[in-house]
Amino acid sequence: MEKTSTDVFPSTMNSSENQETVCIFGTGDFGRSLALKMLQCDYSIVFGSRNPHKSSLLPSGAEVFSYSEAAQKSDIVIIAVHREHYDFLKELTEVLKGKILVDISNNLKINQYPESNAEYLAQLVPGAHVVKAFNTISAWALQSGALDANRQVFVCGNDSKAKQRVMDMVRTLGLTPLDQGSLMAAKEIENYPLQLFPMWKFPFYLSAILCIFFFFYSVIRDIIYPYVNGKKDSTFRLAISIPNRIFPIAALTLLALVYLPGVIAAILQLYRGTKYRRFPDWLDHWMLCRKQLGLVALGFAFLHVLYTLVIPIRYYVRWTLKNRTITQAMAKTEDPFSTSTAWLYDSYIALGILGFFLFVLLGITSLPSVSNTVNWREFRFVQSKLGYMTLILCTAHTMVYGGKRFLSPSSLRWYLPSAYVIALIIPCTVLVIKFILILPCIDKILTQIRQGWERNSKPTSNGQYLKQSSIHLDSQL
Repeated sequence: MEKTSTDVFPSTMNSSENQETVCIFGTGDFGRSLALKMLQCDYSIVFGSRNPHKSSLLPSGAEVFSYSEAAQKSDIVIIAVHREHYDFLKELTEVLKGKILVDISNNLKINQYPESNAEYLAQLVPGAHVVKAFNTISAWALQSGALDANRQVFVCGNDSKAKQRVMDMVRTLGLTPLDQGSLMAAKEIENYPLQLFPMWKFPFYLSAILCIFFFFYSVIRDIIYPYVNGKKDSTFRLAISIPNRIFPIAALTLLALVYLPGVIAAILQLYRGTKYRRFPDWLDHWMLCRKQLGLVALGFAFLHVLYTLVIPIRYYVRWTLKNRTITQAMAKTEDPFSTSTAWLYDSYIALGILGFFLFVLLGITSLPSVSNTVNWREFRFVQSKLGYMTLILCTAHTMVYGGKRFLSPSSLRWYLPSAYVIALIIPCTVLVIKFILILPCIDKILTQIRQGWERNSKPTSNGQYLKQSSIHLDSQL
């Protein structure tokens, strides 16, 4: 639990230049980079080193002393050494008593030790005030100037005054401190830099599975089938045709999967008659990954647009058009203009353009710099209402693309339908269930549940509802 120390941490100033002095234990890459940044922000820096006379490559203006001498010159000591080398701090217990120790270390793997490095440091030097900070900032970011993605510095500690001193120092360096509470949060903060796209793994794996499945499915239909039945070599389709079939299918499927967990959650709430029961872990994780799923889907949609734009310059397309023109000229025939076909193609293109426009709009509003400028109702309108409109347009785009061939027996190859027919299963399922959920008779009950009403509750004298025991609720389900 966070506590407030009665001690006062006076800023250690250099009397001649009126600069606050900060001590850094360790002369490695990060220690030197942090020192250079602090010197640029008008701090006075002293290094503590086991070999002060052999230390080199230090920033101009910094001094280097032994650990004991350096610690006496400042009440803020930044520990820029690995946990494996903390043992020397036991000899400095008296010198470091009452000082602020800033632990910036990271580990090589997640949960490498039973306790966090910061908590271990607090055990080694019980008289000091340990604060965890700076471990999410790289030496490169400090040297090249912190970019938007590297401005956040997570800070935690048990002493509020010590933590505030460190957060003030973070702000002075042009970074953004984020208070994470007590030192118990240090383990999570130390694990954070070791996580590789934690919220992107599920979308990437799912995208890979979709692409692999539809790739082999398309190869069977469009390459193997023509070769087996007519000895026709269609392997050239591997470069453009098949990818341009996979990308829109992946985009549409992933977009539908963005809204499917919300539909499942609504069904669970209706079934349970309450919102006060947790969703399954897999559904929770799925819902947390919806933004990433949408952005991956947008990426596939962009690829589909680019691949479609190059279709007119493909050799196969130019050869086909040229050959058909010559054949018709020699036979003195022409294809009659079909108004229905023209409507079908124009509708297909128009739906695709509108769907892609709304798709891009959804992607833009998901950016933090944009979402922070709108209120919750505006954000929900864009992501929900326009999101479903995007799904409707993209689904209609796919259905119109099939046209009369949608379920025609002639389109089957080895009894396999076209890939886009399979791609329509999840989007159509989501839209049908969503349409059912927004029916007034069902939407009214769902709205009441989300406002706190429960099916197995009874009104009190003042008209409010009391929740019955969870055991009784489970028995009714």
